[in-house]
Amino acid sequence: MAISLIRTSISQSQCLSVSHPLIHSLRSSTLSSIDESSRRKRLLSSCAPSQLNPIRSEVSFCVGTHLIPHPNKVERGGEDAFFVSNYDGGAIAVADGVSGWAEQNVDPSLFPKELMANASNLMGDEEVVFFNSSMFPIEQVNNDPQILLRKAHAATSSIGSATVIVAMLERNGILKIANVGDCGLRVIREGQIIFSTSPQEHYFDCPYQLSSEVVGQTYLDAMVSSVELMEGDTIVMGSDGLFDNVFDHEIISTIARCRDVVEAAKALANLASNHSMDSNFDSPYSLEARSKGFDVPLWRKILGMKLTGGKLDDITVVVGLVVSS
Repeated sequence: MAISLIRTSISQSQCLSVSHPLIHSLRSSTLSSIDESSRRKRLLSSCAPSQLNPIRSEVSFCVGTHLIPHPNKVERGGEDAFFVSNYDGGAIAVADGVSGWAEQNVDPSLFPKELMANASNLMGDEEVVFFNSSMFPIEQVNNDPQILLRKAHAATSSIGSATVIVAMLERNGILKIANVGDCGLRVIREGQIIFSTSPQEHYFDCPYQLSSEVVGQTYLDAMVSSVELMEGDTIVMGSDGLFDNVFDHEIISTIARCRDVVEAAKALANLASNHSMDSNFDSPYSLEARSKGFDVPLWRKILGMKLTGGKLDDITVVVGLVVSS
């Protein structure tokens, strides 16, 4: 008997200034302009693509997001979390909870949610200078995603672990990225990927991760990158649920036919979800598995068969368009 699959999906767009960054695991809301007088949180002017020109004026992000939980985790909302902030030129981040903690009766979603909440709160505190008891100023994030990871991780008390990626856009067009594990980011310019992050893993299907345990990775293990962006560039960030199931050329073609960042994020998430449930699709995940020695039994190989299929997972997609602000 066929059983219909009920999936929860969340979409949102941000093109307006807000007084505080947003943290999301499953809830979503339409954003409104709240604090137009804030020095660092100015109005993002437009979501329409502009002619591609070198950066000569200040830029910022117009962002769309979409989240689809694992089919078996819909009621709990999945184990991914993310935040979007319009601090400076904009900041985006995704954290993917490690599901293995469920075997120890630990909710794997708690650690990434708290990690993203802490990172978001730190972004919101950037305009306040704090002092310790010796009256020395406490280190601020200062557009450094690696420092943000360190401080957010240190403030997280939940048991668990997560892969995580953070990208922060300065208004001069410099995008700074810190990545621990296999969440990823692509920069698309004129129909081509000009930059992509590389996954970090101990071995196949065991990525680097920030953890509540001492033996885990730290901010020092993050892969740190910076890219100079132009108006009209598109940034695609996601959990491995996206990149395990969708090839880069599919990302490019999907972005090209979408009207805006909200439609693009939703289309990419739905494509990843469809691929993840297709046992015949030769996905990026199955290609990597075969390259690492995982395949069907020998007798199946003799019959011309091979390991195929997508990977069921939580899927989080964040699409950002670089606009003049």
